[in-house]
Amino acid sequence: MYFVPTMQRSISSKVSIEKDESLYLGALVIETERPINNMEKLARTTLAGINPNLTVMKFQTFEDQIADRFSADRMISRLSTLFGALALLLATVGLYGVTAYSVERRTPEIGIRMALGAERISVVGMVMRGAMIQITVGLAIGIPVALLSVRFVKSQLYEITSADFNVMAGAIVTLAFAAFVAGIIPARRAASIDPVRALRAE
Repeated sequence: MYFVPTMQRSISSKVSIEKDESLYLGALVIETERPINNMEKLARTTLAGINPNLTVMKFQTFEDQIADRFSADRMISRLSTLFGALALLLATVGLYGVTAYSVERRTPEIGIRMALGAERISVVGMVMRGAMIQITVGLAIGIPVALLSVRFVKSQLYEITSADFNVMAGAIVTLAFAAFVAGIIPARRAASIDPVRALRAE
């Protein structure tokens, strides 16, 4: 890059000096030793004092420029988060539906158990055990697939070379909590079944 003074402009140039965009200042970088408040106002005032005809088209901090560079990546990240939340919601609703259906089918069995002296806590434990088995099977399949997928997506992500085990642990805890919420509602409903009505239904 080099600068050519206006007086050294080629005489043979066919573009008039008013339309020669190469003579316009493209960008000006200002570096300060410490953060300064109202930097934009100060820069505009200083430039106007040097030459009132100078027009600042756009003023951006370094952080703003970086943010513009990653705006598309940030949007993809937010969409991925949204789709992940929807997937978690669907998984929770699906697990709830399966557990509730299982409780409905086993209503006579639960009624017999309670008629023979089974405590409510044991009924809740029995239903929750089924829900936890389902989520355990899902995690046993999902965790290896997630670890395997890292090698295919790491080239698309910034400074990601391996799986973050803190994030993985957070996802597992979140799924376990969702499974607990999805299972505890049918479990409490099963524990409140009246044995007499359950046996009559049979």
